[in-house]
Amino acid sequence: MTAELVRGQNHPLPHTRLEIRVSAGKPVVAAAALSDEDGRVPGTEWVAHPSQPALPGVVVSRQAAADHLLAVDLSAVPASAHRVTVLLALPMGPGRPVRFGAVAAPFVSVGPPGGDEIATYTVTGLDTESAVVALELYRRQGAWKVRAVGQGYAGGLAACLTDQGLDRAGELAAVVHEAVAPGLSRTLGTPPPRTTEVRHSAAAAAAAGDTGPSPDPGPVSGAGAGAPTSGRAAPQPPPQTHGGPVDYSHPRRQSAAPPSPPPAVPPAEPGRPPVPVAGDATGWSMEERLYNQVWGMFEDLARTTAAYRGAVDFADSRLDQELDRTLSDPRSRITGAGDGARETARAKHDELTGRAREALERDLAQLAAESEVVEPALPPAFARWDSPVWHGYRVPMEIPMALRLGDLHLPERPELRIPMLVRLPLERGLWVDSGRATSEAAVTLDEARLRALAVDTAVAHAARLLAVHPAGEFTVHVIDPAGSAARSLAPLVRSGVLDGPPAAGAQGVSTVLAKLTQRVDLVQMAVRGGAADALPPDLDTAQQLLIVNDFPHGFDDRAVTQLRYLADEGPAVGVHLLMVADREDASAYGPVLDPLWRSLLRITPVPDDHLADPWVQHAWTYEPPSVPEGSDVLGLVLAKVAEARRTWRR
Repeated sequence: MTAELVRGQNHPLPHTRLEIRVSAGKPVVAAAALSDEDGRVPGTEWVAHPSQPALPGVVVSRQAAADHLLAVDLSAVPASAHRVTVLLALPMGPGRPVRFGAVAAPFVSVGPPGGDEIATYTVTGLDTESAVVALELYRRQGAWKVRAVGQGYAGGLAACLTDQGLDRAGELAAVVHEAVAPGLSRTLGTPPPRTTEVRHSAAAAAAAGDTGPSPDPGPVSGAGAGAPTSGRAAPQPPPQTHGGPVDYSHPRRQSAAPPSPPPAVPPAEPGRPPVPVAGDATGWSMEERLYNQVWGMFEDLARTTAAYRGAVDFADSRLDQELDRTLSDPRSRITGAGDGARETARAKHDELTGRAREALERDLAQLAAESEVVEPALPPAFARWDSPVWHGYRVPMEIPMALRLGDLHLPERPELRIPMLVRLPLERGLWVDSGRATSEAAVTLDEARLRALAVDTAVAHAARLLAVHPAGEFTVHVIDPAGSAARSLAPLVRSGVLDGPPAAGAQGVSTVLAKLTQRVDLVQMAVRGGAADALPPDLDTAQQLLIVNDFPHGFDDRAVTQLRYLADEGPAVGVHLLMVADREDASAYGPVLDPLWRSLLRITPVPDDHLADPWVQHAWTYEPPSVPEGSDVLGLVLAKVAEARRTWRR
């Protein structure tokens, strides 16, 4: 029976090999500190954190994420360590929450690998704190116990580490935040709230053939379970599940019904999975149901793939261990029994991986069937450019809840594409990377061709943003200092949807940046002073998008500072950046521009596997949106947008 702890309560731990799971509404940093008999952490080498994820007996995640899995082997913890303390902290950065009171209360559970939870604790009562000691595992009379702590720190991770007795805690906190910053910049937002865990059938299939509790019966070390590497899920044991295919009764598809119920799902034939239906998630409108359904598909694919990879890694690890035992046994070499043992081990490995693959294929087939139903039902804001929905396009009366920026897929099934939906208004700017150094597909292209593709991608995004906003609710500005993007920008210029001609030269750059910087200042002052009606009558209150091409050409130091200011402060008051740039072109600025690049969501004009999901941190291949060859859908849509703008201004 699971013990639900309250602050200060403890509970015995009957197992030494444990998994500590953390669930939070927003990405958090997880760390674990080993302390001596006096409760003091002797040095930084006693703290497991994203830059140093593995200590003897403890492994933590390398990234900030909404869900964490920490692996603990208490039998491998040094004898001088009497306490293992689990620390959580909010990562720093533009647009990130600065206090736990603004996010959902973190939930922490402790249990054996693949087994039932021993104890759980919901860390409540936090407000201004940005770091917290969630719980601690401690020795007592030769046995281990877990205690719910819930001690928060308004001074952040540095204050939390200082309270653990660590010298130079501020330096370590800075290292931790710096380590998770790159991962945060490529993570796709925060998923809609969920109520229960999604089942992992691939791992269940592997577990059905083996009762081993973990992939490694020895001490936890290295990048083991729960330590994502290079954005991918780390090896972990198959969790205890009920098996079977992906359940279409997704948590977000089975909660309290909204006033407008989802479509009825046709009954499935006996022994077959339910028939997928577009809009079977919860929501107050069809748009919201489809949005939640797409995110549910995204999560299902991420988790079933993680289960499959974990099951394969488990089988590989088991095979290595059995082969090592065979080779280390002198009797097997003398009697010849080693050949049989090796064949048996390989047969078991093939059986486990085969079952995992079979379960994965079943899940992928169901998700592909759902995708075939959902894709044609998506509204313009969510649809591909080749969707028939654009043929009947009309300028909307309301702003949609999200926007499609492209597609995502994993190598296990590249043809299964998940729409990449981001919430509106945009929470961060976009950066279309025109560089060749960071993408395998980009290396094969001519530099001029790649830069042209980058601007084409930016234009497609800008056109969609204009198309999904009501007339007069979205304004686009363009900075093209050298005029090098004239061909790609032609659809926007010809249709008349821009606020003005693309700004050229240093003077044009300065004028546009000064205008938007002033707008941010005025709106901020009005909001903080509660005087929104005091804004100048000629101020454009629509959402603003600034497309910047060929950065940093034409930018002096003042312009660079203004651009950074817009990237940091603009999204909160309706000013957004869409950068088309090669980071190498701005290398002369050094680390000064690092915060700028991190504040933007990097996308590419060619397929590239640089984005991560918020659950298990898989590396997903991003496919940019593309207008069908020979299609004039972009021109037709922009013409309708321009006509609506002219009508609105009369």
